[in-house]
Amino acid sequence: MTTESDLIDGCLQGDRKAQRELYERFAPKMYGVCLRYAGSAEEAEDILQEGFVKVFGKIGSFRREGSFEGWIRRIIVNTAIEHFRRKTYLAPVTEREEETIQSDYLSVLDSLAEKDIIGLVQQLSPGYRSVFNMYVVEGYTHKQISELLGISEGTSKSQLSRAKAILQDLVRTHLEQKTQLP
Repeated sequence: MTTESDLIDGCLQGDRKAQRELYERFAPKMYGVCLRYAGSAEEAEDILQEGFVKVFGKIGSFRREGSFEGWIRRIIVNTAIEHFRRKTYLAPVTEREEETIQSDYLSVLDSLAEKDIIGLVQQLSPGYRSVFNMYVVEGYTHKQISELLGISEGTSKSQLSRAKAILQDLVRTHLEQKTQLP
């Protein structure tokens, strides 16, 4: 198996074989990241392709410090965020609406398969899905999310709260349907 360093060197030289091997090695994991942000498999594939074009274009900026996979992941996440920003916007939230949203989040997600969870997250609107993924999965703070998406911290917090409430209902419905099957 080719080392990461050899793959990077090959990509820097424009070697198509190295590019293909790098893509094949990292695309499956990065596709999972894309699926969390996308509304469909086709949209995830678009984000993945666009992200890898950027990876190949920016590979010379990788300083070979830290995780190469982490560096690729950051580019893919940023590509997904850019994709989201081009596609839609976050709906403003009134203070009254924010107060009515339940913020307690059930841990029933543990009982679902990964594909079920991804499917449920994909049912969220693009705004809710992006904030949820950025905060819960990627570990961004509300301040960072607000800067990246061009929204207020309050909007980020309320979008997360709404996403959790919606997911809670989706999970409950999903589990009820699952238990009703013969």
